This record gives sequence, structure tokens and C-alpha cells, in this order.
Amino acid sequence: MPDNVFPLDSTQPFTAQEITGHNRWHPDIPAAVHVKPGESFRLDCREWFDGAIKNDDSADDIRDAPMDIVHALSGPVAIEGAKPGDLLIVDILDVGPIPQEDGPLAGQGWGYTGIFAKKNGGSFLVDQFPDAYKAVWDFSGGTATSRHVPGVSFTGIVHPGLMGTAPSKDLLGKWNTREAALIATEPNREPPLALPPEPQGAILGSLSGEDFNQVASEGARTAPHGRTAATRTSRTSPRAHESSIRCSSTARTSPSAISTSARATVRSPSAAASKWAVSSTSASTSSRVGWTPMG
Repeated sequence: MPDNVFPLDSTQPFTAQEITGHNRWHPDIPAAVHVKPGESFRLDCREWFDGAIKNDDSADDIRDAPMDIVHALSGPVAIEGAKPGDLLIVDILDVGPIPQEDGPLAGQGWGYTGIFAKKNGGSFLVDQFPDAYKAVWDFSGGTATSRHVPGVSFTGIVHPGLMGTAPSKDLLGKWNTREAALIATEPNREPPLALPPEPQGAILGSLSGEDFNQVASEGARTAPHGRTAATRTSRTSPRAHESSIRCSSTARTSPSAISTSARATVRSPSAAASKWAVSSTSASTSSRVGWTPMG
């Protein structure tokens, strides 16, 4: 079995792990681990709200969900010898749950479906469903059932749902300038048209001090706004010719704690590559979604 280069302890928050991941896109976030080209390895992945959503009958946690912390991404992973101008090929060999656990973290035997409030993130059809709702799903083997949706069951399929590339500094500047201009067209809109950099809640790997503050003030959010995500994912993503590349995954099914096996290969010359990251957010219950390219 490949070595687990990014282990996670389900009893600890994302910021208290042996290795700290990240939740912003920025080229200056240091690599968390290094691997060799052609090497197979594993990474554990965390639920996107890092345990903020609870297994109870209230939707207050959905209503008040900390949007500034999503998504919690495992990585970045640097590929030894890769440099700008190289093509980085990442083969996802397997994705699946870690051994099932019981506990308060989404993924420890349960998951949830959330409709987010219009005043805090919003969901699709936000004008029709402006309030927060939650359904908790219990896992039994591969089947999910909910006390909040009686008589319904489905087979949960673990999957990664999002891949992304880290921007170069030049592209990140263009990204932030464009988002600010978009927000300015309707600054009081609920939910907002776009999400600008937000230092509060930023997780930036091993960065600290002034370096942390600088990156936190510039870093792009890892979750496009919910109402516009379908149309904005490709527009807000970095392009392959930039100076670095990362990949992330978000899983929206049971369970939230997943393990991903991958292998990276470097070829030259083509799309740029030096780093990549894999993450998972898997507390809700969409039954089947594949990889969503960000680049």
C-alpha cells in the first residue's frame, strides 16, 4: 500500500494536525510534502467545514456556517524536479473511505445535506429557498438513510469533486481585480456576486508572521460563491500555462474522511507544474459527481 504522506486525525481540527493544509489559492503557500515523479502515495482528506456542522435536528449550524474556512485542502504536494514549463500528470489511482469511525465529525458514521441561507452563502434556487435547512444521513455500509427524510435511502458513492491549479502572482492579481470589479457592479447583493480575499479563517500551511498576513490578504477563496459556482468555476480558475499547478478534490458524499491514492508524472515542455494538492469535502449527500476541473 502506498505511504500516507498527509495523515489526518479525525479527533483534531484541521489546524491541529501533524501537517497543516490550506484553504486559499496562492503561489506562496509552501508545499506540505514532497514526492518523486512516478511515486504512488496516499493523502487523507477532511470534511469541507472541518466539523462545524453537527449531527442534530437544528439547521442553525447551516445558517451560521463559517464560509470563510472552506474548503480545507490536503497539500500542497511538491513534485521533485518539476519546474515551470513542465507538464504535470496526476493519476488518481483510488479514492475511498478511511475505516469507518463513530464520532461528532461528519463522516464518522453520518453525513448531511445542507441548503445554505441566502444571507450566508446561499444555495442554488436561493430565491425559492432563502432559509437554511439540514438533513442528517446515517451510513450503514454503502447505504444512507435519514431521520429527516423518512422512507428514503440511497447508495453513497465516495468521489473527489474538484481539481484546481494554483495561480501565478500575475494571474492571481488579475483574478482579484476582476472579482472586485464584479462585486462593485452590485455591492449590496445577497448573496454576493463573488467572494474577494478574506484573511479571517485563512489556513496557509506552515506560513506565519508577515508572510501569512500578506498571503491571507491576497489568496483566492477555495469555494466560488454557491449561487454562481456552476458558471464561475472555470472562469475563476488559473490556466495551465501559469507557474505552478495544484489539484484539489472535494467529495460531497459519505463519508467525509476519505483517502486518496495518486501518482504524479512530469513531462516537458507544456503546461507548467511544480506543486499540487488534493483535498476532500464530503459531508453532504450528492450521490454521484466526478472530478470537476478548475483549470
